[in-house]
Amino acid sequence: MTFNKNTRILIVGLGLLGGSYAMALKRRGFTVNAITLDQADVDYATDKGIVDYATTTVEPTLVAEADLVIFALYPHTFVEWLEQHGRLLTRGTVITDVTGVKGGIIPKIEALLPDGVEYIAAHPMAGREVGGVRNADDRIFYGANYIVVPTDRNTPEAIELCEELGWTLGFRYVSKLSPERHDEMIGFLSQLTHCIAVSLMCAKDDPELVRYTGDSFRDLTRIARINDAMWSELFLENQTVLLEEMDRFRKSFDRLYDTIRDGDTAAMRQMMRLSTERRTLFDKP
Repeated sequence: MTFNKNTRILIVGLGLLGGSYAMALKRRGFTVNAITLDQADVDYATDKGIVDYATTTVEPTLVAEADLVIFALYPHTFVEWLEQHGRLLTRGTVITDVTGVKGGIIPKIEALLPDGVEYIAAHPMAGREVGGVRNADDRIFYGANYIVVPTDRNTPEAIELCEELGWTLGFRYVSKLSPERHDEMIGFLSQLTHCIAVSLMCAKDDPELVRYTGDSFRDLTRIARINDAMWSELFLENQTVLLEEMDRFRKSFDRLYDTIRDGDTAAMRQMMRLSTERRTLFDKP
């Protein structure tokens, strides 16, 4: 299947990411339909022109006629949806997703698909601290990273389609990683950073802090405004990798602690110089 303006797109789940996908695709001339849970989200998305058509009902024809189905759901909801409705997908359909963990989810999804339906996993590295279709904004993709996560069961055509989807959405970089490498990278770059932000906000109970803080604290804890239902699920789905990364961070933090305790200015400054050198690579042009 080629990816072009005639591709019939169905998005399942009109939250922040599903809504932002729809917004980006509509802006580029695609016809986008959607299935989502709440009627209020259906009304908002259709009124604002985010989608062409949306419904809270899983309409068999809507699913069967889709060429590309994008699942913007929590991992367990993704699995449950396919358990209940996966039989409606038709041969030749490609499905993809936005879920933040791949190693445990990919085999479950592949096992639920009808013959001739292909799942190519993907992960948009973009988001906001607030959720829901009312906060959808396709500008979150500009300058961001998009990761395609193929397995040996994927065809070159499906991989190419998923890469083209990433470029079409407006991402700056489109990369490919194996499921194992993806979960390792995400464990450090995303999940660990959320763990640090949550831990920092829970470390000191003082209502006066907000009166004295500077930008450094606000910047470091921006992601501490967290969706506890989603992130707790992602943490546990990637538990082994995340715990390894938390141990790695703890050792690094302890090294810095030791330099301060021992008054070892040389070692402390060496860590700071290394930190500055590595952080420079992340600066966006």
